[in-house]
Amino acid sequence: MSETAVVSRRKGGRVARQAMRAAPLTADKRAIGPGLESGSFKVLNDLQIKRVHTAVLDVLENIGLADAIPSCIEVVTAAGGVLKDNGRLTFPRALVEDTIAKANRNVVLYGQSPEHDMDISGSRTYFGTAGAAVHMVDAVTGEYRESTTRDLYDIARMVDKLENIHFFQRAVVCRDLADPFDMDFNTCYASVSGTNKHVGTSWVDPMHLEKSFEMLHMIAGGEKKWRERPFVSMSNCFVVPPLKFAEDACRCLEVGVRGGMPILLLAAGQAGATSPASLAGSVVQEVAEVLAGLCYVNAIEPGAPAIFGTWPFVSDLRTGAMSGGSGEQALLVAACAQMGRFYDLPTGVPSGMCDSKVPDYQAGAEKGYNHAITGNSGTNLVYESAGMHASLLGMCMESLVLDNDTIGSVLRTVKGIEISEDTLSVEAIRQVCEEGPGHYLGSDQTLSVMQSEYFYPDTGERSSPNEWVEKGRPTALMKAMEIVRETMAGHHPRHISDELDREIRQKFNIKLPREQMTP
Repeated sequence: MSETAVVSRRKGGRVARQAMRAAPLTADKRAIGPGLESGSFKVLNDLQIKRVHTAVLDVLENIGLADAIPSCIEVVTAAGGVLKDNGRLTFPRALVEDTIAKANRNVVLYGQSPEHDMDISGSRTYFGTAGAAVHMVDAVTGEYRESTTRDLYDIARMVDKLENIHFFQRAVVCRDLADPFDMDFNTCYASVSGTNKHVGTSWVDPMHLEKSFEMLHMIAGGEKKWRERPFVSMSNCFVVPPLKFAEDACRCLEVGVRGGMPILLLAAGQAGATSPASLAGSVVQEVAEVLAGLCYVNAIEPGAPAIFGTWPFVSDLRTGAMSGGSGEQALLVAACAQMGRFYDLPTGVPSGMCDSKVPDYQAGAEKGYNHAITGNSGTNLVYESAGMHASLLGMCMESLVLDNDTIGSVLRTVKGIEISEDTLSVEAIRQVCEEGPGHYLGSDQTLSVMQSEYFYPDTGERSSPNEWVEKGRPTALMKAMEIVRETMAGHHPRHISDELDREIRQKFNIKLPREQMTP
């Protein structure tokens, strides 16, 4: 073959590959997607899991939890719990094991549109946001400012466009709203208005939740339709580590369970501060606290949708400060995820709460190794996975975009390598070596698998140094900034119609002006 023909063939192959890359793919043909089966990374062996489980049962049966509210004591003791003379509510082994056996394992977290529904049974894995950051971070200057309701809405609509962030949980606090009711209600409103994906948020008072239910029923088309497809879940810190119930959160939990809302049972002990400094001990306490919550939920309503939300955090024991980006953090959540799989419960853990204050090398490294381990741990839901800085104190819009790419690469590791007659490629190897040009560029197999086998980041810079210079030396952060600008200018969701929004505003005190939700 002549040199001209070789060059032409290579050029034609490159053009074909570029065309393939640009063409949209159906979900089943993409290299990654929501709900991939996870669990290849195991930090605990089978014997260690059983030892943790035994210790958990010991803690629940003999130590129990303090400060249970009367309604909690009533339903749990009726189910088999025991209130000790010292006031601690204990959970006998039989009650715990019976609860685990009958717990709802077929939970679906619904979006407002069915394409965003998440089946969290088995080891299907999804990534999303979460947190209660009180600051927004300027990616360029590093300046921190207080977060607002408008910020929350903007984050939600940014997430609405990012393919690898599968759900939106409230990521910042509306610091512009001083009244607790206004904050709770408007947090829910801004979240469900900003994205069609499943939303998670929280409430500090049962009345706030009851009023939010009224709005959610309006959006759903009635209470019956809401109960059929609840598209908002409650993040509920029902426990104050170590091993104490939180009164107001428990009251909200009871209203949420009876209202058909999925509950994230969240225990967030900090190793060395509010949970044992030993990693194993921290896992034991987290699991015990969440299983107590599971018993509580199922005593209220057997089979109610609940998420095993073990959220252990790490302290830097030199200073006592939280270290959300540490390697120990990754080990803790992976171990908790394994316990969730041991019980076969819908499981959610945190990852990506980097200690870095801005989107820099430290942030990328901390999020990368935490996500790689957590994503492959078998958990169903990975919370706080995008946008977070300063161990949950700061949220950065550009980091949402950067983290979307990191999560995409991690999801590719979750998917693993397919072994089949076609992928083993014996015939493709023969054709290239015996009949072809001696390379695989432009071959039929290369073109057929370039999207189903490979993930391509939006912000990663993969050009040659010369091409990079010619393009103006773009960085990942520069690309992320442009994506944020384009999305903020052009994406204003209208899954809640203007007419319905007017009805909501007539009935409730919505603080986010409608003009801030339009182009």
